[in-house]
Amino acid sequence: MPVDRNRTGVGGMKGFTVVWLGQIISVLASSMAGFALTIWMYQQTRSTTAMAIMQVCFILPFLLLSPIAGAMVDRYNRKLMMMISDFTAILSTVGILILHATGNLEFWHMYIASVINGIGNTFQWPAYSAAISTMVSKEQYSRANGMMSLVDAGPAVLSPLLAGALLPVIGLTGVLIIDVVTFLFAIAALLVVVVPQPPRTLEGQQGRGSLWRESVYGFQYIFKRPGLLGLQMVFFFGNLFFGIAYTALTPMILDRTNDNTTIFATVQTFGAIGGILGGVLMSTWKGFKKRVNGVLAGWMFSGLVFTLLGFGRTVWVWAPVMALSSIIGAMINTSNQAIWQSKVAPDAQGRVFSARRLIAWFTQPIAPLIGGVLADYALEPAMQNADSLLAAWFTALVGSGPGAGKAILFIVCGFASAVVGLVGFSVQRIRTVETTLPDHDALEKAEPAAVS
Repeated sequence: MPVDRNRTGVGGMKGFTVVWLGQIISVLASSMAGFALTIWMYQQTRSTTAMAIMQVCFILPFLLLSPIAGAMVDRYNRKLMMMISDFTAILSTVGILILHATGNLEFWHMYIASVINGIGNTFQWPAYSAAISTMVSKEQYSRANGMMSLVDAGPAVLSPLLAGALLPVIGLTGVLIIDVVTFLFAIAALLVVVVPQPPRTLEGQQGRGSLWRESVYGFQYIFKRPGLLGLQMVFFFGNLFFGIAYTALTPMILDRTNDNTTIFATVQTFGAIGGILGGVLMSTWKGFKKRVNGVLAGWMFSGLVFTLLGFGRTVWVWAPVMALSSIIGAMINTSNQAIWQSKVAPDAQGRVFSARRLIAWFTQPIAPLIGGVLADYALEPAMQNADSLLAAWFTALVGSGPGAGKAILFIVCGFASAVVGLVGFSVQRIRTVETTLPDHDALEKAEPAAVS
């Protein structure tokens, strides 16, 4: 891997591990704060739609700024981009902290904080994803991606328990202070490592020019490669159905358990444990011989498992189902990430990865609103009316009472997600993307000879 000889610090897999440790500690504190604020938000509003709007506020900056962020990641220093994303997250947390400490926090402030967090995330994901390609060798992509999946899942195991234990002692203000301190720790970890800039390739230079031209290059790259485009469309539709249902997860559990936050925390913890197990599996195992099988089969099984959240009515169903779903999710994401890191030249990954994520997440502002409106204004009222046709069809499957209408979303959307994976297997260009599209390192060796 290329190393910047003009800089000192920890490099390679050791350097990546230092960054990873900083992130996992920071995300632990952020998950604690997020757990407490999610409960606070729902108790303030009692509205699935209000919580959906908060998700939309997080996603919208990504949709608007993602192409520009990807171009900046490829154009400028990637370590700097990673640090900027962390600083942005600090701003929103500090704002919420001050408002709560002074007794002025209102639910709509969470929308503003979500927008600021969304801006930081827009830069963070392409920067960290592209940095993996320059910090570790190609053979370690799956391992590194498995470790990164632990950043999402690992802290969530402890965060509900720690938040529940700390809130009575230090309150929400204290939890938010911890979050700010750990952000600074993550930035300090970045300061001591080497994040090499990628070598210049012909593929990466093709989209160079103005910021606008570089911003649209990622989309041009993907649309010229039908296999990669098809792979992203699998995520587009899969995320649509998952997003519609997932909006109702917190309200459904709280409604069906009379606001039992312990059960809600248990379900979240089991989901995080599953994510850890999936991350450990993918970080110690080289993965599927054909990684695309891990993606497509993963969507099929994940969708079928997801339906069980709707059929279930107790923590004894929800908790293990969340764990299994998270294990499969880690398999899907690490397999997909390794495919893209192998195919796309490192100096083009910022632009391509931002475009790729924008395609996959394009439905995210719409999905929570669809889920929230369906749950609050259609499914829940219908299931409370014993004479309705919907109640006649589904009461035997999901029961009655608060939360029954929301459960229907999980059943319908879970089956739809499974169909998405099945359709992906039926499309040859998606199924054979790994063999029909050369790896970027093989392409780099062939291109100079072709030019000369």
